[in-house]
Amino acid sequence: MPTTKCPECTEEVYVDAESEQGDKITCDECGAVLVVVGLDPIELDLKEDGDSDDFVDKDNLDDGYDY
Repeated sequence: MPTTKCPECTEEVYVDAESEQGDKITCDECGAVLVVVGLDPIELDLKEDGDSDDFVDKDNLDDGYDY
């Protein structure tokens, strides 16, 4: 299993050999959410706060706007 260093705490992070760019991984040491940005060599970057995969309530998207 390939490893690389966490950009947050510099500890070794194990990356599944089947990982693809864009996959998210959590560092076991510091809990940082990381994104696979490179495959050869394996490169990780911190997941940005704006990269949310959380559910968006589309019914409330128009709240607060006067049309």
